[in-house]
Amino acid sequence: MGVTLTESAARHVARYLERRGKGVGLRLGVKTTGCSGMAYKLEYADEVQPDDLQFESHGVRVIIDPKSLPYIEGTELDFVREGLNEGFKFNNPNVKSECGCGESFNV
Repeated sequence: MGVTLTESAARHVARYLERRGKGVGLRLGVKTTGCSGMAYKLEYADEVQPDDLQFESHGVRVIIDPKSLPYIEGTELDFVREGLNEGFKFNNPNVKSECGCGESFNV
């Protein structure tokens, strides 16, 4: 199943990588933090590690470390604009609860 990007998210990532002038894709993972237990880590990847898992969505590579995959398997990453705000939105089917501020989640 892996992790997918919407067309909007893929366009945003591709544009950013092009402006940056380097990078092989988007690295997505989780870290232990926050009031609900876990938070997403999102960064542009310049290289792929030997144990990384890779998925492609709308022409953009999504790179995930194996320890994070069970927590984000099946996630769809979207890029949304709401009024003056814009950013990534995680549609993760594994989430059981989220903190009130929206910064962390529990599976």
